[in-house]
Amino acid sequence: MKVNVHAVNFNIDRKLVDFVQERLDKLEKYYDRVVSSDVFLKVQNTSDKENKIVEIKINVPGDEFMVKKQSKSFEEAVDLSVDSLERLLMKRKEKIRAHS
Repeated sequence: MKVNVHAVNFNIDRKLVDFVQERLDKLEKYYDRVVSSDVFLKVQNTSDKENKIVEIKINVPGDEFMVKKQSKSFEEAVDLSVDSLERLLMKRKEKIRAHS
């Protein structure tokens, strides 16, 4: 799957990009027709510790899913996002199975 990682207002390190790619690749277990995904990593300028925001948009034929999570670290936010996407993709797969 093609994963586009966008870091907003900061430089991203290779390790984080690899982590994101690895986590998103696991989504193909649940739904094998994912076309591409865009991941936006943002740091919010607040005194709050949970200032890392991850938005993931996944394109599948005929639809797209968007998940946004906020956390203390990008890794944690990516994990939370991927968990949500797993549920969304499984629901979609069930729906498609029910129709065919």
